[in-house]
Amino acid sequence: MIKKLVAHGNSAALVLDKPLLEILKITMDTPLEITTDGRNLIISPADNPQREKKIKKALTKINKIHKKV
Repeated sequence: MIKKLVAHGNSAALVLDKPLLEILKITMDTPLEITTDGRNLIISPADNPQREKKIKKALTKINKIHKKV
């Protein structure tokens, strides 16, 4: 898919088509994290801090139980 930026006030905007949003399960309310590798933009749904905390807690518990492995 090739897209062009569109003017949005003094900024540039990238319009994402509805089918793409549906495939990625992104809504207008989904916080997005934008990163770059120096050449490409990488747009991802922002991590849920509560989910991240839960995963770290589970990982700590598993590592404690299986630390000899």
